[in-house]
Amino acid sequence: MSQPALFLKQNVVTEPLYNQWYAWWFLASPMTAPLFVANLHVKIMESFVANPAIHVAALKSPALRGGPYLNLGVDRVGDVKALLERTLKDEALSLQYAKAMLELDKLLATAEGYSLEDLYPRVPDLLRGYVELTYDLNNRASPRFFEALLYRSPFHRESSQSLSMRLIHGDARPYVFSTPRLDTADGSLQVKVPYRHEALDRLFAMSRTPAPVAPVREALGIAEKDADTFAAFFTEEPPRPAPRYDGDGVRVRYFGHACALIESRHVSILTDPVVSYDFPTDLPRYTFADLPEKIDYVLITHGHADHLMFEPLLQLRHRIGTLVVPAAGGGSLADPSLKLMLKQAGFQNVVALAELESLPLPGGELIGLPFIGEHGDLDIQAKLAHLVKLEGKSLLMAADSNALEPHLYEHIHREVGHIDMMWLGMESEGGPLSWMYGPLLPAPMQRKMDQSRRLNGSNAVRAIEIVQRLKPGQVHIYAMGREPWLGHVMVMGYHENSPQLVESRKLLAYCAEKGIPAGMPYGQAEYFLR
Repeated sequence: MSQPALFLKQNVVTEPLYNQWYAWWFLASPMTAPLFVANLHVKIMESFVANPAIHVAALKSPALRGGPYLNLGVDRVGDVKALLERTLKDEALSLQYAKAMLELDKLLATAEGYSLEDLYPRVPDLLRGYVELTYDLNNRASPRFFEALLYRSPFHRESSQSLSMRLIHGDARPYVFSTPRLDTADGSLQVKVPYRHEALDRLFAMSRTPAPVAPVREALGIAEKDADTFAAFFTEEPPRPAPRYDGDGVRVRYFGHACALIESRHVSILTDPVVSYDFPTDLPRYTFADLPEKIDYVLITHGHADHLMFEPLLQLRHRIGTLVVPAAGGGSLADPSLKLMLKQAGFQNVVALAELESLPLPGGELIGLPFIGEHGDLDIQAKLAHLVKLEGKSLLMAADSNALEPHLYEHIHREVGHIDMMWLGMESEGGPLSWMYGPLLPAPMQRKMDQSRRLNGSNAVRAIEIVQRLKPGQVHIYAMGREPWLGHVMVMGYHENSPQLVESRKLLAYCAEKGIPAGMPYGQAEYFLR
């Protein structure tokens, strides 16, 4: 008897996990994942097991959401302790790696500008052959990792990768970066396959193309006892049609945060995918159901978790023609290669674009432009603004660029000429450097120093500097984390007098004074360039 062909429901959340923690940039690279396991996950779990009441009390304060506190009740101590014990056992090599990294840092601290040759035999055995010892021009020693080799080493632990699936009916989701996924009582299902598994493409293709459920369930290794839970994720109801744009000029649809769908009749381009699931709601928005069947190009500006989000990317992998990422410097601990990372995650066609390099597009081209700021003054190469030229029009997706050096934009304007539409993030506060990069640091930073090194975008003064120099035809403020479907990865808590919104209104007022069309879309918006 033939099995019915069903669709994957549009409100099935599929969270990629690493050792039960929500997967992001630093957990996808074997160069950095062990340090986050050892220096963040283990420490948070040990703290919770020792004194869960502190965590419960801390999270009653909105100001501490997003901090190193598990969002679980005291009744979950046993579950966390079990995960901690399993982590100490299964991730023992990761813990050894973290210890070896500290030893390597101490070794390099002894270098005083003389040849490093004699230090190679003293590199911790675990790391030998995976690092080159280097100086910068100021004679400061640091390691350069052979990152591609690490992906072929025991440090790349696909056995730690999995996915958690469940249905949702609203935007509310708990913050994911400080709490492992333990729950199964909420109807979630753990799928123990690596991110690159081809059956995931078959699964997510069913959101548009119906197919029998059983073959996919078997390919994903889902046990018979979980068959009913898995079956609940499917429906006979087809999704609404999402035809490609077939009009004149360029259509831009704002999907929220830094995600925009840029289309001509010849090509579709999606930027920094962060997409809402589809369910009844009073807040209008575009969702996964509104994306075209084929997305020719996906553009990633940088690796931060609200821009390079594995959750939507894995669901869209089968639709993506070319994934464009910024080129990394290579082997720097704070700057993993996004190209290597995404190819290991099963993306077949990944292009690493450098500053002022161009990529031909049907009816235009894509140009990579410098993106400064928002990375705490670290030497991060894997960040790029994108200038999209289509049908004689140009759009700059500037992400969280911070005009630390306004003269840069004079040089850019000289190179690229007129820009019809500019999109700029204005999260002008940002967290301290340690909030994101802390587990990579060999020692804690001084608090005053840490607080001065913000992960922030432009304030009004700096945004106006960009506008004055690039002279865009219109300006849109985005990447602010205001949409409710960002709550699981961003803890913003905006109010009317939040500095970010105050600064944004100043930019809008300046643009109004100068006669420049400008706005700050929320949830959903549509624009045309003709």
